[in-house]
Amino acid sequence: MAEHKPFIPADVTMRDFNFKTVILGVILGALFGSANAYLGLLVGLTISTAIPLAVISVAILRAFTPVFGRSTILECNISQTTGSASSSLASGLIFTIPALFIWGYEPSLLQMTLLAICGGITGVLFMIPLRGFLIVKEHRNLPYPEGTASAEVLIAASEGGSSAKSIFVGLGIGAVYKSLINLLYLWPSKIQLTLPFIKKAVVGVSTNPALLGVGYILGRRIGTIMVGGGLISWVIIIPIIAHKYGDALIWDNTLAYLRSKGLDPSITTIGELSAKQIWEGYIRIIGAGAVAAAGIITVIRAIPTMAGSLKIGIKELRTSAATLDMGRLRTERDLSLKYVFIGISIVIALVTIIPGIIGTHTFLVMRFLSAVAIALFAFAFVTVSSRIVGMIGVSSNPTSGMAIVTLLGTGLVFKLLGWTDITGKVTALTIGTIVCISASIAGDISQDLKTGFLVGATPRKQQISEIIGALGSAFFVCLAVYYLGKAYGFGSEALPAPQAMLMKTVLDGVLGGDLRWDLVGIGAAFAVIVTFLRIPPLAFAVGMYLPLYSMTPLFIGGMLRHYVEKFYKTNNEEKGKDEGILMGSGFIAGEGMMGVIIAIIAVIMKVEPRFLEIQYPTAWLGQLVAVIPFVALGWFLYRVAARSRAAAARNR
Repeated sequence: MAEHKPFIPADVTMRDFNFKTVILGVILGALFGSANAYLGLLVGLTISTAIPLAVISVAILRAFTPVFGRSTILECNISQTTGSASSSLASGLIFTIPALFIWGYEPSLLQMTLLAICGGITGVLFMIPLRGFLIVKEHRNLPYPEGTASAEVLIAASEGGSSAKSIFVGLGIGAVYKSLINLLYLWPSKIQLTLPFIKKAVVGVSTNPALLGVGYILGRRIGTIMVGGGLISWVIIIPIIAHKYGDALIWDNTLAYLRSKGLDPSITTIGELSAKQIWEGYIRIIGAGAVAAAGIITVIRAIPTMAGSLKIGIKELRTSAATLDMGRLRTERDLSLKYVFIGISIVIALVTIIPGIIGTHTFLVMRFLSAVAIALFAFAFVTVSSRIVGMIGVSSNPTSGMAIVTLLGTGLVFKLLGWTDITGKVTALTIGTIVCISASIAGDISQDLKTGFLVGATPRKQQISEIIGALGSAFFVCLAVYYLGKAYGFGSEALPAPQAMLMKTVLDGVLGGDLRWDLVGIGAAFAVIVTFLRIPPLAFAVGMYLPLYSMTPLFIGGMLRHYVEKFYKTNNEEKGKDEGILMGSGFIAGEGMMGVIIAIIAVIMKVEPRFLEIQYPTAWLGQLVAVIPFVALGWFLYRVAARSRAAAARNR
């Protein structure tokens, strides 16, 4: 097998790590990380920002050529690496932190930032000894799709190709569109239709541009699976519950929960509930069981990978510790293993010594056991995450499943020790936060290191950049999450925070013992069935768990991409040339940015801002108006993607 030769040879010295590239990366990271946090709180998943960051880094550095001189491909790579850390922080935070607010325990901005920093540093450091095997030795077997596509973008840009116009246009459209529906309220943000002949069956479409962009990025298959899960819940299970149990009394726990959400006190039977209320009281728990089971199934299926990765990780630790950089090529130099040990030791010491990181009323023994649990779970899942994303990509990384396993393991230990009060719940969840961020950022830096391997970057400088990116963007991502929660409330219709609600449900069930396990079991059965049908269980389960209207735009976006690829006969190797992906990323960033701005305005005004709200004579007229700009948005995305794909096909 021929030896890999990077785009920039190892014996070539070129500008890469410097002040301008790192600062640009931190700024871009704050923007895209905040947008990803908003997206995750809205729909329960985040996307990889590697490709859009590669494009936008090239564009901005090229624009500043008169000031800083012509930028190199390695400088663009450093900016991208630094910026991408923020999206991983966002993934870990939105999966866990909102549950603390829902419990009534409001972590300070400082505590959230410290959790993010600990998780970010742990994930980067544990990945360092694995690079030699996963990125270099397994180069032919692990494609790391986002990393490879980012390398194609950077190489094309260095040769005079690529343009960031689409991502900037998409960013502007996403921001303006979001302000029109959630600041000026010119038309409804979702379209809903009650189906005839099927009791309480409701279908709908969210008109948010971010979800359309996510659907285009994920593609037809995942979009179809997720909307399929939603249809099972809203068109089959809810009507069955309403038809078969309509005269039954609402369960006490469910009744108390729904009344806390504003349910009319006179309502006592299931048949009197709306479809949305049945979803909140029953389907939400079924969906939580499906997501939890799907996460566990995903991790169980990864056990061979986990065992092999752990064995490799330990072996690489020993090998790397005995190897010095002397005589190594520039493209083979990692951060020294002594920094790995020092960094992990500092994280363990900080968690043990400082009470405020994982909880306010913890005692020394609890904090020490928590620190040990963090180190063990993080090392295990960093190795798993790094390998899994090499095969299926960052966006499909089952970090929520890893977080669930962490919470189950920690929760069972805490229950045996009698730590079942709010302090135990908070401590277990913050352990899960650090582990979740570690696994997420390990997947991200793996993609970045793959990009660096292909273009000829210095791994050590990329690893330092990722750490700086985590440190630099942690506060801004946490600030976005904090203000979004203050403005809309976690677990609300505007901000469902589905993954965090799931983590809360898991811990409440393990430590409190009041979970409706029969409903959880129904959801778990669905996850098992679709697994046997060779359907990705996690995507299906998330579709069951979330409102259908948030899944349908994913399906629409996926179908747009399908038809573009079908008509222009393109393939995955040209992913980095698809301006539809860049436009979709712009939609997400623009809407996310505006969502955070609106949240800050709401907190300052102490009321939801509605500067110009149009009152339509009938609900259907307002929904009809909402269809027009949404269809125009989809058509525009399709045209941009089709034009770029056609150009790529002509140049093939």
